[in-house]
Amino acid sequence: MEEFRRTYSRLCKESGAEPQETVLQQMHQLPQGRLDLATQSLTVDTCRALGKLLQKEALLTELVLSDCMLSEEGAVLLLQGLCVNTIVRFLDLKGNNLRASGAEALAKLLRQNKSIQSLTLEWNSLGTWEEAFAAFCGALAANGALRQLDLRNNQISHKGAEELALALKSNTSLQQLGSTSVPGWASPPTPAPCFPSGNTRFPSRPALESHRPPGGPRPGKLSPQQQNPVEAGAGWEQHPRRHPQSRGASHGSQPGPADRLPGKPGPRPRAQQGGAAPPGREVQTVSGPDGDDRQTERRDGQDQQGVGSTRGAASGSPEREAFHHQRSQGQPFPPCRLQMAEAALALSEQKAQDLGELLATAEQEQRSLAQRQAKEHRLEQQEAAERESKLLRDLSAANEKNLLLQNQVDELERKVKSQQDQLFLTRQELTNTAAELKMRAVQAEERLELEKKRSRQSLEDAEHLRFKEVEHMTRHLEESERAMQERVQRLEAVRLSLEEELSRAKAAALSERSQAEEELIKAKNQVRLEEQRLAHLEEKLRLLAQARDEAQSACLQQKQVVADAQARASQLGRQVEGLRRRLEELQQELSNKDQEKAAEVTRVRLELQEQNGRLQAELTAQEALKEKAAALERQLKVIASDHREALLDRESENASLREKLRLKQAEIARIRDEEAQRASFLQNAVLAYVQGSPLRTLSPQK
Repeated sequence: MEEFRRTYSRLCKESGAEPQETVLQQMHQLPQGRLDLATQSLTVDTCRALGKLLQKEALLTELVLSDCMLSEEGAVLLLQGLCVNTIVRFLDLKGNNLRASGAEALAKLLRQNKSIQSLTLEWNSLGTWEEAFAAFCGALAANGALRQLDLRNNQISHKGAEELALALKSNTSLQQLGSTSVPGWASPPTPAPCFPSGNTRFPSRPALESHRPPGGPRPGKLSPQQQNPVEAGAGWEQHPRRHPQSRGASHGSQPGPADRLPGKPGPRPRAQQGGAAPPGREVQTVSGPDGDDRQTERRDGQDQQGVGSTRGAASGSPEREAFHHQRSQGQPFPPCRLQMAEAALALSEQKAQDLGELLATAEQEQRSLAQRQAKEHRLEQQEAAERESKLLRDLSAANEKNLLLQNQVDELERKVKSQQDQLFLTRQELTNTAAELKMRAVQAEERLELEKKRSRQSLEDAEHLRFKEVEHMTRHLEESERAMQERVQRLEAVRLSLEEELSRAKAAALSERSQAEEELIKAKNQVRLEEQRLAHLEEKLRLLAQARDEAQSACLQQKQVVADAQARASQLGRQVEGLRRRLEELQQELSNKDQEKAAEVTRVRLELQEQNGRLQAELTAQEALKEKAAALERQLKVIASDHREALLDRESENASLREKLRLKQAEIARIRDEEAQRASFLQNAVLAYVQGSPLRTLSPQK
């Protein structure tokens, strides 16, 4: 084991982990061939090192790893190392809470390892994951080396229990199985068919008591057959079989061991249940293989002899031979033989009566059979007639439907032609409308061009006229201004001359006062005249200013006219734009109408295609109806031929039945004759015996 310890330490150091001291101490204290690491908390590194070590170790035969708190990864590493090991015989993994991955690793171990004979898996959780436990059960079914398995307290569900039962049924090497914690059961013993008869061992009673569920029933005392059913079966094979028929009958009415729970007594014998055997029978109790008592019955020998004598009397020929033999020897008949002969005679009469009733019943059955056959024949004829009439009605309906479909096809063809004509007219109208719209568009464009030219010419003329009027008004204003300036200058010159004259007049007045006063008066008059003249000139100036204002207003009016002309020109431009937009709208409407016409044409084309498709479908339906009508005609012919063949078969069957009835009647007549002969012979024999016997007075009256 020292080499084992050194190898373990080296593997731990290679994996970069320190070896566990507790594991090293346990390895130092271990006996030869056994490694016991129970209650040691093994890390993943330790499990990895042990797995690598167990792949090559050739000394260990027992490995105890119970309550080691193995993780899922550690358990998988250990079991992978054991998969290739061929030395380990005993493996204990109790109390490690193995789960899904552990169950899968155990399944792999059971499939690959061929050396492990004892496997302890108590106090784990293998049954919690059904798929992993199913894989474990499949591996257990295929394993051929395992002898002992402990699966107690693994939370096995009902489905897991079914999988385990199937695996145990397929396994041929397992000899000992621990109890399973199936809910609601008190850990029943393993079924006997899973084990060979020589190595069967079952859990003891304390083990069963320890695994009884809380509140469950306590198992009763097991019978010897339940403790070891194989040995009990061997004892039953050695027991003599006295009455197989009665045992089979009782086996069908009484429950077997599978129907009785442990601890419940079996059914009581009939003597204990209060039922008594009928008189004349002997009740015999036989112990069966399942522990229950079976009863057989046997009639008395006297009843069997009585039945045999009655049957012998019914046979006839042996009694007649004995009768003739005894009469030839002169021996008297005993009364019992006479009674037997009378009973045989009554039996023959009863048999003849039964044969007569049988013959009457056969004749009545023949009549009823003939009536039933005639009735069936009439019903078949009626059904054939109804079927023929129905087929004829179907054929006429199909023909009418065919004519209706033909009329519909003709009508649809007329509709198609009319729609094609309408489509042609619509196309022609569409082309005419398109040509007319194009002509209207060309005319509108020409009118628009003319309006453009006319408006452009009118604008040019109005502008030229406006320029001329403005120039004329400008020249007139300039001339009037020059004339006004000249008049003002002349008036200034006149005023200056008048002032000079006034000054000369004043000077002359000063010199010549008298003359001056006169001249002053003259001057005043002249001044008055001049003032009037000046007022007249001022009036002219005012008129000239008014004329100038009028000219300015006229100029403004001309400007207003020019503005109006420009506004009219802009309005004409807007009208031109509106006409252009109208033309575009007309073109758009024309394109829309073209599209609508194209859509209408496509729609009409699609409708025509659909109508053509419907017409083709109706034509195919019409052809199918024609084929169906032909098939119905063929079927009608086949049915008629089958009906004729059935009628011929029925007639041949009737003939065969009549022949059988005739043969039966002949046989019944023959049997009746034989019975009459036998009855007359027996009656003659009895009468002869009675007349010749000295004990005829003791014979019973008929």
